[in-house]
Amino acid sequence: MNRPQIILTPGGEELVVLSRAEYDALIAQAGRDDEDADDVAIYDARKAELANGGGVLPPEVSAAVLRGDSRLKAIRNWRGETQLRLNFMTGIGQGYLSDLENGRRTGAPETIAKLATALDVPVDWLS
Repeated sequence: MNRPQIILTPGGEELVVLSRAEYDALIAQAGRDDEDADDVAIYDARKAELANGGGVLPPEVSAAVLRGDSRLKAIRNWRGETQLRLNFMTGIGQGYLSDLENGRRTGAPETIAKLATALDVPVDWLS
């Protein structure tokens, strides 16, 4: 970075003259600082959720969701259940479960509650 030029105005205010490249670099860094602050806030919020026993998905479920699975499918697989066994546990048809997992249908709150109970997870994990 070149040494900046400082200009004194008639009113006594100091002004700093920078090259365009130096100015752009400062603006870019300010943007990264804002992004870093946002990341820290998200991290702090998630850490507080964990401390309070909040609804943070297990890492295996999160990884499956990131790979493209629906939450329902990821949780079902994490629990080691098949659609057929879940059908027997809940009375919800296997075809309907497949539709829910693939996003072709959305479940009524009662259906989601049954699935959450059968999979032993909080309802908000499936919402």
